Amino acid sequence: MLGLIGKKVGMTSIFDEKGRQQNCTVIELGPCTVVQVKKTESDGYNAIQLGFGSRKEKNTTKALIGHFKKAGSDIKSILQEFRVDELPEVGAVLNVDLFKEGEIVDVVGKSKGRGFQGVVRRHGFSGVGGRTHGQHDRERAPGSVGSSSYPSRVLKGLRMAGQHGNTQFTSKNLQVIKVMPESNLILVRGAVPGAPNSFVQVLKTSK
Repeated sequence: MLGLIGKKVGMTSIFDEKGRQQNCTVIELGPCTVVQVKKTESDGYNAIQLGFGSRKEKNTTKALIGHFKKAGSDIKSILQEFRVDELPEVGAVLNVDLFKEGEIVDVVGKSKGRGFQGVVRRHGFSGVGGRTHGQHDRERAPGSVGSSSYPSRVLKGLRMAGQHGNTQFTSKNLQVIKVMPESNLILVRGAVPGAPNSFVQVLKTSK
């Protein structure tokens, strides 16, 4: 699925031709350099590896420096692989004009990390009960987690307190509101995962 790597700038709103307010996310998308091409004959599948951003040479391993030098590219801060049918040449540059206004896309990113959270925030539990009937300190408690004398253990997958957020998430079927090639920006309707300045992937859908 062809796509580009970008950086989430933030959220804003614009008005469409009918005067309706559209909440949208601003993404700095590309330019992305084709660093490597994988072919079915040699790798078992067709894909391209895209690089985005920039990184200092002193913060890069020698293996990666050689990888970028072989592709004739400057050092990129992030590399992502995309499955494609048509293979471009190594060193080709893909820009935001790959997408058109009105097109439907999927946006992949990493959600904001919330740290260790209880069941009320993490899973939406309502707590054991109010402060009445002897429940004065159980408003945000998870309740019983065992299964009586059988099987006498906590079952796997039980929703409990733990790490919340900081996981890969995909926002599907977002409409491209506006494309600005002169500034490498794209506006998509709605929210996308991640904090401002976090990396995202914008993917073309098969529709």
